[in-house]
Amino acid sequence: MSESYDFLFKFLVIGSAGAGKSCILHQFIENKFKQDSNHTIGVEFGSKVVNVGGKSVKLQIWDTAGQERFRSVTRSYYRGAAGALLVYDITSRETYNALTNWLTDARTLASPNIVIILVGNKKDLEAEREVTFLEASRFAQENELLFLETSALTGENVEETFLKCARQILTKIESGELDPERMGSGIQYGDTSIRRQHRPPPTSSRPDCSC
Repeated sequence: MSESYDFLFKFLVIGSAGAGKSCILHQFIENKFKQDSNHTIGVEFGSKVVNVGGKSVKLQIWDTAGQERFRSVTRSYYRGAAGALLVYDITSRETYNALTNWLTDARTLASPNIVIILVGNKKDLEAEREVTFLEASRFAQENELLFLETSALTGENVEETFLKCARQILTKIESGELDPERMGSGIQYGDTSIRRQHRPPPTSSRPDCSC
């Protein structure tokens, strides 16, 4: 039986190798921690239908390799992404320092209106923390990013991360800031009735002045 949904959003999961990107995706899709996680080679894919603000949204998620040698491969997947999780490891200053490069790639190669959420993963390893919540929060604010800390191990905030990003995209569609009909928007309608609903009404001509 085919899934029915109102919208489809293309999502990316980006960030340095070892930040826990694949574990976040696995926790979101399977609701469990991926024990034997090796570095992603190229790109992995997952999808899930979620309820966002009363709408049924299918998230099509591309989990990209964080290693530099795969950068040229993964960059080709950026095109037409509506949302992205920009992931770093709170216990690794190195993954945090690389965020600016990943952000530049996303903003240059993906949809210009891409909604990006900064994700500080491995929240369960508090004792090994190298990046404070406040520092990352400032970075998110300065770069107009959403922000959450997660734990792929316990599942804390994992689903909320995807939902928060999807909610923002939906808000932008409803306000007219994002047009799903535009090429490369990373958004598709799942149901034609929704399409009609979101089309702006034709502008009515002003009645003739009776004076």
